[in-house]
Amino acid sequence: MSTRKTFRSVLAALALLFPLVVAQLATAAPAGAAEIAVRTVYYDSSGAAEFKNAVDAGAAVWNNSVKNVRLVKGSPASLVIVADNGWPRAQTYSLGRGKIWFGRQAVNQGYDVTRIAAHEIGHIFGLPDRRTGLCQDLMSGSSAPVSCTNAYPNAKEKAEVEANFAGSRAAAEFRGYYDETPVAAF
Repeated sequence: MSTRKTFRSVLAALALLFPLVVAQLATAAPAGAAEIAVRTVYYDSSGAAEFKNAVDAGAAVWNNSVKNVRLVKGSPASLVIVADNGWPRAQTYSLGRGKIWFGRQAVNQGYDVTRIAAHEIGHIFGLPDRRTGLCQDLMSGSSAPVSCTNAYPNAKEKAEVEANFAGSRAAAEFRGYYDETPVAAF
């Protein structure tokens, strides 16, 4: 085979590959584009008794709602969930670290278990209670009607969690205690 034929064969192969390379480059992320750093929060629901499935469902809600944090059942757990007979509540030690008490009192009054789980996880992700009374606000908690089964955060709540895990605030700002006991009306 002559050098000329070999050269033509190489050029023909390159001509076939060129559109594929250009298409790949066109769909690649632009130079300097930041990748989203995903933080994994491991949770232990072994003490959640009859609410283990609700906790898993609440974790799935958040995993489907935000991009830069993932809840995974496993160890070492930075989030522990236990069941008790009081109202649901959460203690946050820092962003993504804390303890949730899955209180049976709210369940006994008819509140949705997946909504409770997602709401309490919202505290661990840095969201405060916002007793708006609106079902579309996950962080409205027990101020929403008992009939509310919405377990998904609204756009503002999602954006706040994304910003929290983007690292714009100091870890100490996320310490808190959130008790879901309804405020008595006078």
